[in-house]
Amino acid sequence: MNPGSDDDLLPSLRRRMSWRVIAPLALTWLLGSVVTTGVAYVYTRKAFDRTLVDDAYAIAANVALDGDGLRSRLTPRELGAVLFDPNETVYYAVRDGRGRLLAGQGDLAAGAVGSGAPDERHGFEDRHYRGRDLRLVTLRRAQPAPHTVVVAETTKSRSALAEQLLLASVAPQALLLLLLGLWLRRSIGAELSPLARLEEALEQRDTNDLTPVNLEPRTRDIAHLADAFNALMARIDAGVTAQREFAGNVAHELRTPLAGIRSLAEYGLAQKDPAAWAAQLRSIVASEARASHLVDQLLALALADEARESLQLAPVAIDAVLRDLLLRLLPRADAAGVDLGAEGIDEPIQAIGTAALVEGVVGNLIDNALRYGRPRETGVKPHVTVHAEPQGAELLLTVTDNGPGMDEAQRQRVLARWEQGTSGVQQGSGAGLGLAIVARYVALLGGRMSLQAAAEGSGLRACVWLLRV
Repeated sequence: MNPGSDDDLLPSLRRRMSWRVIAPLALTWLLGSVVTTGVAYVYTRKAFDRTLVDDAYAIAANVALDGDGLRSRLTPRELGAVLFDPNETVYYAVRDGRGRLLAGQGDLAAGAVGSGAPDERHGFEDRHYRGRDLRLVTLRRAQPAPHTVVVAETTKSRSALAEQLLLASVAPQALLLLLLGLWLRRSIGAELSPLARLEEALEQRDTNDLTPVNLEPRTRDIAHLADAFNALMARIDAGVTAQREFAGNVAHELRTPLAGIRSLAEYGLAQKDPAAWAAQLRSIVASEARASHLVDQLLALALADEARESLQLAPVAIDAVLRDLLLRLLPRADAAGVDLGAEGIDEPIQAIGTAALVEGVVGNLIDNALRYGRPRETGVKPHVTVHAEPQGAELLLTVTDNGPGMDEAQRQRVLARWEQGTSGVQQGSGAGLGLAIVARYVALLGGRMSLQAAAEGSGLRACVWLLRV
């Protein structure tokens, strides 16, 4: 990463992962704390309200008939003892059915009551009274005669308890959340340490070093990343190796034909006879053709090595590919006096591969047969036959000539690069790449190949097996 680049403004993976984990946890904790505190406060408020109702019933239980009216049997001192609370200030008022005050604070008005039994109903409300916030209960009873009892108390205990509940709920969880965040940050950093080591290793690595990287992963995901990265390095290394090999092959193999072309041109320029010029020009054309053929073969090998990673095989109409190929090669065969024929392609035949590779396989085999498959005996017309034959799950393609053939040792050797058969060496043409290209193409097609002696006793039979559809 370059200092001062836009990448410096991006957050680190560890920070993003920590935030993605801690933020939902914090939100869940906050909502949980609010719900827990709210539920606890509701039930605590109900408990305080129940105490207020009990006080109101205690006062109402001591209201009795006195002649034609009601009176409270408790003295103010006794009422103070009943309603005593060391933390809160309690107010009360007792009135008969006509609103006459029997005991308590005369300015403490009754509140609304809820539904309930006709002779016994009560209701709660919050009120501001004498500069204080109160919680008030109003109790209305019909026995022994209609009367109303109002009891109210300040809310300091309620507020203090709510604050204690909130603190007791929030503080420990906040501490746990903080410790969890620190632990997560450290753990995520430890899990991501292989990526940091990968970055460091790549920054220190030379551009020519394509060896695998050892990440020592702790998780399957990092292991898959390491495998994918090392596989990429292997593909790059194979590509670089193929490029180097191609460049070396071109430089080495073209040096001789180019030097020969230059010598022919220099010799022709030194002659004054037009016939000598024409002879030298024909030699130059032939040398150029051999050099072009060599370059085409080298390119074919390089492209085959490159295609092995991206090649996608599919069903191919082999009969159509072979017919098109033979039609293109017939003029060349006729010019060379070779009888080029085909068998087994009258019916539709399919195999797994690509049309280009199948054409490359058969085309190179026919090219070799046209070049080197001429019989040694005079008066025998050379012929090359292409044959297609289904064999179970495979399709057998053969190219057979009636040339001099090869012994077993030669047939094994010529499949390697830069190896030529006896005919090629004697003719002084070719570079020993044709059959190597065929072998590489067959491997890419997932097939197999062998060279055999022709059934007629002389000649060569090249066999290729491909998977049928």
